[in-house]
Amino acid sequence: MTQAMAYKQAEVSTSDRVRIVGLLYDGAINFIKLAEKKIEENDIPGKGLFIIKATAIITELSNSLNAEQGGEIAVNLRKLYDFVVERLISANMHNDAKSLREAVKVIEILRSGWRELEAASAVKPASPRASEGLEVRI
Repeated sequence: MTQAMAYKQAEVSTSDRVRIVGLLYDGAINFIKLAEKKIEENDIPGKGLFIIKATAIITELSNSLNAEQGGEIAVNLRKLYDFVVERLISANMHNDAKSLREAVKVIEILRSGWRELEAASAVKPASPRASEGLEVRI
């Protein structure tokens, strides 16, 4: 493989990973908001289903972090993900819409920052550091 081909593959791979994480954030936000709606409708099984889906996404994002490569950023992201999962568990156990709003607020802030990374990746060739410390396993 030539150096140019290797660079192009790394560029595509990095931008794909950035896009996938953005889609995962979107999915988690959507499921949390649906869970909140199910609480309002007193649909306990529906609430549980959407909280489980959101928890699975956040858990996978957390498990995909590489603290060795990502350093302090990865460690801090893991703490945020742990907080979100704790809020989701609390919401599920207590039918607590407030806990869901706290969880979604954190994910929306992360999503906003990730949107900026997506825009930067679309404007210029992706740098190998753009998603350093993050592995997306599907």
